[in-house]
Order: sequence, then C-alpha cells, then structure tokens
Amino acid sequence: MFNLILLGMLSGLFFSSTFVLNEVMSVSGGHWVWSASLRYLFMLLFLFAILLLQGGTARIRDVLALFLLNWKFWLFSGSVGFGGFYALICFSADFSPGWVIAATWQFTVVASLFVFILFGHSFPKRVWIFSLLIFAGVCLVNLSHLTTFDLHALILGGLPVLIASFCYPLGNQLVWEAHNGGHSRIPHIDSPLLANTFNKIMLLSLGSLPVWGVLILYLQPPLPSGAQVFNSSLVALLSGVVATSIFLFARNKAKNSNELAGVDATQASEVVFALIGAMLFLGVSTPNSLSLAGLLMIFAGLFMFIKYQKV
Repeated sequence: MFNLILLGMLSGLFFSSTFVLNEVMSVSGGHWVWSASLRYLFMLLFLFAILLLQGGTARIRDVLALFLLNWKFWLFSGSVGFGGFYALICFSADFSPGWVIAATWQFTVVASLFVFILFGHSFPKRVWIFSLLIFAGVCLVNLSHLTTFDLHALILGGLPVLIASFCYPLGNQLVWEAHNGGHSRIPHIDSPLLANTFNKIMLLSLGSLPVWGVLILYLQPPLPSGAQVFNSSLVALLSGVVATSIFLFARNKAKNSNELAGVDATQASEVVFALIGAMLFLGVSTPNSLSLAGLLMIFAGLFMFIKYQKV
C-alpha cells in the first residue's frame, strides 16, 4: 500500500504542472484558448506515437474507424469531458492562482456522485455530509486569495472550475456506460479497443477538436508565443502522458477497494504541489489562515470518503 501511495503522489506531482504552467502562461499574457487547445493538439501527437508503438498503423486505423462508427457519441463525450472541462480550467487561470484552482478542482469528487446518480446509482446520506465539507473548504480557499471581496473575480475564477468538475466525470462516465451498455439513449460500443486507456484518451481527444476550432474562430485570439507553445507541450507531456500513466499503473496494481480508494485520494496532493510550485516559480506568498482552514476542510472531506469506502 505504501508504494501505491507514493506512486499516486508522484502522479499528483506531475498533474499539478497543469495548474502551475497555466498560471505561468496567463501571467505572461498568453490567451487561455491557446493554453487549452494546444495541450490537446500535442496530446494527439503524443498519443499517435504511443499507439504506433503499441500496435503499429493497424492500431491507429482501428481507433479512427471506431471513432467514425460512433462519431456523434465521441464528439459529445469528448466536447464535454475534455473540451468543456479543460477550456473552463484554462479560462479560470486568468482570475485565480493555480493552487486555488487545484483546490477547487477537488470538488470533482463530489461532482462524480451527481454524475453517478444521473446514471441510476445511489449513495448513503452521510456521503453528502462529506461533500458539503469539501464544498465549504472550496469556498473558503476561493475567498482567501481575494484581498478585497470581488464577486466578479470570484465567479470567474471559481465557478468555471466547479462546472469543469462536473464535465470531466460526465465525459468519462459516458464512455463507461457506452462500453457496458444498458442505456437506450447511449450507443453500446462493445469494442475491445476500449480496454486500452490510451485508445479512450485518443477517442475523447479527437472528439474535443470541434470545441477548440469553434473557440479559436469565435474569439480570434492573437497567435501564441513560442513560450506558450512550449509550456502547452509540457502540460500535455507531464500531465496528459506521464501523470496519467503513473496514476493508471498505480490503480491497476491495487488489490482491493481500500487500496484503490487510497490511490484515488492521493490526487489531493495536487493542491500541495501546485502551491509549492507557485511559491517557487511565481513568488506566491504563504497561504493565510482562511485558506489553510479551507484546505484542511477539503482534506478532511477527502479522508472521510476514503474511510467510508473502507467500511
């Protein structure tokens, strides 16, 4: 279990690069649309290389054929789960520090419950108490970084991340439901290709492309600088490939639900790593007492989720 926790925290370290580098690009004047879209363009390049190594050109051909066979589903799930999720995360970077976004992102644990309910699952009442604790912590963290109460900045910095926390699990759950079948409005995609995580990431990334095209055409942002292109490629590599691979490896090594819950909970380390990164590279000051209280509430809520799953 100790080794799995270390692996989970290592993936959290690489995942935190998303929040730190997005803030770096925002501070340097890079438009959030490029920060978001370039990540997925680089992700597609990396994924093409990975799939070629795994199965050659035949693998690429099979994945593209599966996409075309159910293109409406992949466009919807990719636009929600990848496009909508990451566009909102990058947008919020113009209004909130990276570590605050990372802390707010922990609400995805709660949002996942609502997504499960949408597909017919139910939970004991005590789970909602843990959820409220996390939500209260998220609110405190978002309030703590404002020197004066600014409702406009609070909404633009926090609300998009809360919405994104619903988009990501919804996109992933749609794929799970499609693979397992049983829903009249969701196509049953019974393909062995969906057993491979990189295949699923490729399909969802392809499905997100229309979102980036529409945003670029509508907003017409100025061309990105070389530094923004490089930083976006780093996010794609560190978060999209390295962190995801380590995290999934740790989950696959888990022998029971307790170990699985422990690995999932290590993702809360993103907040700590994002805060340390911001302090080292962006000169962010030490969190005040209000933000520390919020972080403690978030971690306490996450710990309760682990304890609940052990029962």
